[in-house]
Amino acid sequence: MSTKTKGFLSLFDVEKPIMAMIHLKGESDEEKIEIAKLEIDQLIENGIDAVIIENYFGTPEVVEEVLSYVYQERKNIVYGVNVLDDDKKAFELAVKYDVKFIQLDSVAGHLELEADAAFHEWITKARKQTTAFILGGVRFKYQPYLSGRSLEEDLKIGMDRCDAIVVTGEGTGLETDITKIKEFRRIMGHDFPLVVGAGITADNLDNQLDLVDAAIVGSYLKDTYNDSGNVCVNHVRHFMNEVKKVR
Repeated sequence: MSTKTKGFLSLFDVEKPIMAMIHLKGESDEEKIEIAKLEIDQLIENGIDAVIIENYFGTPEVVEEVLSYVYQERKNIVYGVNVLDDDKKAFELAVKYDVKFIQLDSVAGHLELEADAAFHEWITKARKQTTAFILGGVRFKYQPYLSGRSLEEDLKIGMDRCDAIVVTGEGTGLETDITKIKEFRRIMGHDFPLVVGAGITADNLDNQLDLVDAAIVGSYLKDTYNDSGNVCVNHVRHFMNEVKKVR
């Protein structure tokens, strides 16, 4: 495992770090930004180890506004970015706002071979332009499978393109099948970071965190346990109390 790969987990001073999604909900851009600021405080102050700013309900422009705020006012926290459907924008913002890590929904398996070759060339160059670590999905929720390669082939290629692999189930908030996590771990070995990226809850984290190195959580921390809800401090506290037992 490369020094840079080890470096992703060294962003954190705890075992099994938990990263929480900032979905950018709100009726207006101004409201999305204010809600994001509030959620960052609620999450970090109650034990979450990092936040990921994502244009799930917002736009790349709102993502940038929130990153600008974090960069100026909350630079002491660990923060990442995911710009859905615009990987190049994610790298651009990472450089501009000293983002610690970039989440890409897919780094292998999602493209036909000719397009994949161009993607490989691009991501190899892009990674050299930033100090941000890359979390990359393989067989990720909502992403197509077009490579025709085996899971083992795509994982090996993916590991060469990022600093941690993210595994999910079929959709946002849906539990990631434990057999899928075990298969990823078997193929990847134990030296390369594996992150569970969807569907982790206080009820299943014991088994899931035993197999992975970190987790991304979103829906479970909301008052409705749904991505469209509001962050609930009681849910965050309960979840992190269960995480501490595993640690």
